Amino acid sequence: MGLADNPEMEDYSLRYTPAAFRKWSPWMVFLSCLVGISAMAGYALDAAFVDAFGFANALTGFLVAAAVTLPLTLVIAFAIARGHVDIDLLTRGSGFGYLGSTLTSLVYATYTLIFLAYEGAIMAQAVTALTGLDIHLSYVVVSAVMIPLTLYGMTFSAKFQAWTWPIWIALIGLALGTAATAPDAGHNMVHPATVSPSGLAGMTVLAVFTIAAAQLSLATQVGEQGDYLRLMPDPEPGRRGRWRLAVIMGGPGFALFAVGIFFASTLLVGYASTKIGADHVGVPVDLFTAVYERLTGNHTVALVLAGVLVLLSQIKINIMNTYSGSLSWSNFFSRLLHRHPGRAAWVFLQVGLSLVLMEIDIFSHIVEVLAWYSNVGVAWIAAMVSDLVINKKWLKLAPPQLVFHRAHLYHVNPVGFGSMIVAGAVSMVAYYGAFGPTAAALSPFIALGVAVVLPPVVAAATRGRWYVARESVLPAGDELPCSVCAGSYDRADMATCPFHGGTICSLCCSTEAACRDACKPSAWRPPKGSVPLGMPKFAPDKELEVA
Repeated sequence: MGLADNPEMEDYSLRYTPAAFRKWSPWMVFLSCLVGISAMAGYALDAAFVDAFGFANALTGFLVAAAVTLPLTLVIAFAIARGHVDIDLLTRGSGFGYLGSTLTSLVYATYTLIFLAYEGAIMAQAVTALTGLDIHLSYVVVSAVMIPLTLYGMTFSAKFQAWTWPIWIALIGLALGTAATAPDAGHNMVHPATVSPSGLAGMTVLAVFTIAAAQLSLATQVGEQGDYLRLMPDPEPGRRGRWRLAVIMGGPGFALFAVGIFFASTLLVGYASTKIGADHVGVPVDLFTAVYERLTGNHTVALVLAGVLVLLSQIKINIMNTYSGSLSWSNFFSRLLHRHPGRAAWVFLQVGLSLVLMEIDIFSHIVEVLAWYSNVGVAWIAAMVSDLVINKKWLKLAPPQLVFHRAHLYHVNPVGFGSMIVAGAVSMVAYYGAFGPTAAALSPFIALGVAVVLPPVVAAATRGRWYVARESVLPAGDELPCSVCAGSYDRADMATCPFHGGTICSLCCSTEAACRDACKPSAWRPPKGSVPLGMPKFAPDKELEVA
């Protein structure tokens, strides 16, 4: 059996997730989504922001970012959970087109890669602190560990995440309790000893939005949570409220958790800043060692506790980063190469690239990297949300259903793809100072505004002609056979294929190179004349719900 044929490894990557595979409870899916709160990156970044800008600026910036990302991620989380597709398939049908979403797959893969490397560097610091191993060798060790932990996807991840939460909660609870009971804990939290002179200058609008702009990159985090939310079972009668709560807290709830993490991290940083210097406060293993040393009175015991907490936290979050990265690389290369060797094969690429980033010291440059990345990530997410809400739901400028099959899409839809490109380009010009320092600091917000406004304008101008290339009239049955791989798949995953003379699953359709899109008059542009947005012969049993 090849990697691509192993369902436990594949997790139905690149295709609709059928009900038979969605065997986990909403609670288990939620616990898998929740791993973002265990990430030590939050503690390291929060320390950097507070030291550079002060507590008040950092807190206000976090609240602004949360207020912006919460509604954006709410829409996407519900669309994924109800549509049972990952964020790449959702992007295809949200105004980007089949090849248009190839670029967003690369954007998303880059996000998972940045954080896999950053979180991995933090994990390597803990390995070095515990063992004395050279940091560069520690990078290799922590990279190698992630491969076997992510090969089996959700089958392993759900169990590991659920089993390790009690240990993590106990360790983080000990640290927070220790810091909270220290003398002058509240004062040190708001006024850490390591804060820079600029951080003591008081609140400024520029500082607040600089922090918020960097934090907007975390809107892309909903893609990682979406890789698990697509596995949500359908809501049971009488339990719809619990299902909604699991989706909200597992997806957009991350924005709220980020604010909670900010308070936790500033409490810890406040105490640690009285014991260690600024260079060490930003290193999680050193931060927690200083805190635990107050509890235990023994440096070695404190180091072991800190090391266990950091290693466990980083394994939890990097399972998500590696898994989501493998999915995004699968989507990216399946369209470029028309081949799919299996999701597990791309685990090796994801881990290898992250090792390179660790070796070139991404840890020291993460704030600058996130500030740059925010411009692109926000443009993508905002354009999707604009299409899902404004075009599909409010103005009816787009088909109500989600269409993600190659057989039914044009290569590029200018509505979402064009809007993202324009928004990203304008914000990047602003970021590099063309419109002055204030616009440079606000560049991700410029991307957000442009990406929200443009999709309905482009959809109205193009009359929705680039959304659906053709219809499929499928035979009866909940499951249909694929004429290429001979497997049987959910009806929602299938299309008719004149090239093979039968029905075809979405994955085989993606990897077919010989057909040259023979099923469509043109894969690049629609014919002249009116286009029926509802596509009544093609429409599924229900429209896509986004909230």
